Amino acid sequence: MNAQLVRPAAAEFLRIARAVPDLTAPTPCAGYDVRGLLNHLLYWGPWLVAAGRREDPPSPAVGEAEAALVTDGWRAALEKQTETLVDVFGTPSAWAGMTALGTAELPSAVVGDMVLGEFVLHGWDLARASGQELRCSAEAATAVYESAVAMGEQARSMGVYGPAVAVAADASPLARALGAAGRDPGWTP
Repeated sequence: MNAQLVRPAAAEFLRIARAVPDLTAPTPCAGYDVRGLLNHLLYWGPWLVAAGRREDPPSPAVGEAEAALVTDGWRAALEKQTETLVDVFGTPSAWAGMTALGTAELPSAVVGDMVLGEFVLHGWDLARASGQELRCSAEAATAVYESAVAMGEQARSMGVYGPAVAVAADASPLARALGAAGRDPGWTP
């Protein structure tokens, strides 16, 4: 069960996010600068929380592209949202059974894997964009890799992942996870 991997991945994600100096810097996440990526995280976080709690999803007034969630208090909002995600997905019960993400019914473990992936993959995106290094356990990276492989084609068809990036056979678990999720582990701004 990956519930025990969520808390340390979230702590590392927040360490990276707290030190982001430039909201206009490009990220390895196609189509997003730092501000856009943070907006993405703040927009979809409540959806993930609702899925973990098996509650109705939020009813946003606007879509992600129109939302302007990165305001002066974005760091506090991101910390609170991350803490809530950890409280929900840091418990094994959130990973059991089925849930809904919006209108899609899916295994709760898939949503939990998405949360772990958000912390690891987007943590790496923010780290690269801001000249930091993401410290990720081999266990968390392997779990993200396995999830990225399992969801790969569907995620690519939905525009969530880019094309898979080939990495060396002896690449680190994090590099393999990044490649499977359509990120070039050697990306630099």
